[in-house]
Amino acid sequence: MRAWLLKEQARIEERPLKLLDIPEPRARDDEVRLKILVCGICRTDIHIAEGDLALRKSPLILGHEIVGVVDEVGKNVNRFKVGDRAGVYWLYSSCKKCKYCLSQRENYCPDFRATGWDEDGGYAEYITIPEDCALPLNHVKLEPHEIAPLMCPGIAGYAAFKLTDAKKGYKLGLYGFGPTAYFVLKIADSMGIETYVSTRSLKNIERAKKEGANWAGDSSKERMPCELDAAIIFPPAGNLVEPTLSQLENGGTLVLAPVSSTPINIDNYSENLWGRSIKTLYNINRGEAKEFFNMVEALDLNLGTILFPFEELQDALILVKQGKTEQPNVVITVAD
Repeated sequence: MRAWLLKEQARIEERPLKLLDIPEPRARDDEVRLKILVCGICRTDIHIAEGDLALRKSPLILGHEIVGVVDEVGKNVNRFKVGDRAGVYWLYSSCKKCKYCLSQRENYCPDFRATGWDEDGGYAEYITIPEDCALPLNHVKLEPHEIAPLMCPGIAGYAAFKLTDAKKGYKLGLYGFGPTAYFVLKIADSMGIETYVSTRSLKNIERAKKEGANWAGDSSKERMPCELDAAIIFPPAGNLVEPTLSQLENGGTLVLAPVSSTPINIDNYSENLWGRSIKTLYNINRGEAKEFFNMVEALDLNLGTILFPFEELQDALILVKQGKTEQPNVVITVAD
């Protein structure tokens, strides 16, 4: 099969991925194999390629926003049959035996294996995965290229939103307005939660307003019009933490969503942290993925997606890094 392999980390402009022919993987007894239709591009892929995150295997196939069709099942598989549509997201596998796995919190499992980081991902023609971590998609009416962004920013956005404990009538702040924040806004709107978006991008300010934000602007230049019950920070910018905490009411919760971050300093504990909570989004679990996809049809989604051919993956990665794509979601077409 054809696959884009990363052997050594380098700036994405140096095109560190190589398109090669490698043997097709075969499904083991408890696995399914997917013929990949599409795979979305996530900024985490760029962080891994460039060395912001350590390379855990080499060579590595990146990509964890995967939609495909089951074309091979292991002898112990009973949740899928050949021809089913399925997805693969950040959770590739976990140990199934630790206290976290036994309490449906496998995102904290010490043997958590991430798709496209610990295990080969979706920038290839095929992938195998344990059947209990593949996501059934036959019930989802969207097209494959529309589903792909749901596999990471969609599920991760829902997981971050859950950590806020926001309820109807709450005021929720979103710092940064990329694809993940977009899904949070849509989830919050469906539950009667007010949303306040801070972003430096004029284009994203207008998009947030268009998609239903109660307020959108650059909070470094103008203060939000109210205090918040909860907030989520999406960019890896530690300097945002204390100003965001200062915007929260006592009892409020701040969720940090990025995988990595620049240093965080809180100078005024009494004024800005005391009485408030900080949580971090740490991987995702099967329950969150299932819950999110059960509500997808009820959300007013207006996905902006641009497609690139499989052979142009590295061109697409460069454009994503530089913020030069016409749409917020970029998806690679692997097969028809």
